[in-house]
Amino acid sequence: MKKQMRYSPEVRERAVRLLREHQGEYASEWAALESIASKIGCTAETLRKWVRQTETDQGIRGGMSTSERERLKELERENRELKRANEILRKASAYFAQAELVYGRLQFAK
Repeated sequence: MKKQMRYSPEVRERAVRLLREHQGEYASEWAALESIASKIGCTAETLRKWVRQTETDQGIRGGMSTSERERLKELERENRELKRANEILRKASAYFAQAELVYGRLQFAK
C-alpha cells in the first residue's frame, strides 16, 4: 500500500491557481491536469480533486465545503463520545440497580 502524502495548503492553492491560469494552453482539462500535476509532484487525479473541492468551497460547484466537512467530522466524533458515555452510564445504572435489589433482599430476609 502506498504511503499517503500530505501537501500543504499553499502547495494546493498554487497548483489550483496554476491550472486555472494555464488551462487554455492545453487541448483538454485532463492534459492541463497531467502537466501541472507532474510539475507539482502529485498525480493528476489528486490535482483534479483539489480543483473540484476549491470549486465547491467557492460555491461554483455543489457539495459539502471544506468547513462543512470538518464540522460534520467534529459532530460525528462528539456523537461517538456521547454514545460511549451513555453506554457506560447505562451499564453502571443496571449494575447499581442489581446491587440494590440484592441488598433489598438481604434486608427483607432479616
